[in-house]
Amino acid sequence: MTDFTKQIFSISNAYEFEQASLAIFNKQAENCQVYKEYIYHLRISTKDVRSLTQIPYLPISFFKTHEVLSSPNTPEIIFSSSGTTGMIQSKHLVSDVSIYEQSFNMAFEQFYGDIANTCLLALLPSYLERDGSSLIYMVDALLNQSKHADSGYFLHNHDELYLKLKKLQSANQKTILIGVTYALLDFIEKYKVDFPELIVMETGGMKGKRKEMVREELHQLLQEGFGVQTIHSEYGMTELLSQAYSYGNGVFNCPPWMKIFLRDTNDPLSLSANNKTGGINIIDLANVNSCSFIATQDLGKLLPDGSFEVLGRFDNADIRGCNLLVN
Repeated sequence: MTDFTKQIFSISNAYEFEQASLAIFNKQAENCQVYKEYIYHLRISTKDVRSLTQIPYLPISFFKTHEVLSSPNTPEIIFSSSGTTGMIQSKHLVSDVSIYEQSFNMAFEQFYGDIANTCLLALLPSYLERDGSSLIYMVDALLNQSKHADSGYFLHNHDELYLKLKKLQSANQKTILIGVTYALLDFIEKYKVDFPELIVMETGGMKGKRKEMVREELHQLLQEGFGVQTIHSEYGMTELLSQAYSYGNGVFNCPPWMKIFLRDTNDPLSLSANNKTGGINIIDLANVNSCSFIATQDLGKLLPDGSFEVLGRFDNADIRGCNLLVN
């Protein structure tokens, strides 16, 4: 597995990505039982899969009903999705959590620089109040790496958060505030901040606490409430060990070991012909020990430079914590 890990995190071009993807596909098609059976029922021969566009994607719903695992090792940790009472949770069995740590550390540094020099504030009450959140695992690790004394979590103590933001602004300190959407809205209803240098990153999802909003309306409110020009976003989910990030306007970019494809909304086994809008398929090579080829329930738009937008979700899809908002 060490060889795969080294290969994954040293990818620097499209050829290396394709070679790693095909190697991991062949491994998972043999060793991930649910993926193996899915490919069999599609009547696809693995020896005929010779390019990225021929790789089949496992529907994300299988993480709710099966153990999606391609490693013989006992899972070190199991991440689970948030959900309302009675909803079946997705479970991601992670046999080597160090791969997740390498993925989020490298991606965060790529998009935001060295966390050691950053003050990280986390307003994530609904995530903290449950077990099994991969987001909390990531934020815990980043908080431990931040050298700033004011880095930390906030539940509902908005007064303390407001005072810290004022203090950090006065000190001209690079600061990232990552928050679940409804909690950020709750905060700006009580306090108005004018902190143009602040990076506000929303993780998506109202958690049933508020009515869902279109992204433009939501981001406008947050921009006004925090006095910033743009709202950053994180696109991740329980079933992935990598995240894409947006610097604003809902446009996301992936780290080098993650790539987005679009599938035809009327033919889920075919990639979108115009490659502009469709169901989001994700290759996440950090999922080397589970399944790297996932057909999500999100709808998206692919831009010419490889970045993407999330336009909403299929109508019959469960509402998940990491969903973004329908335009």
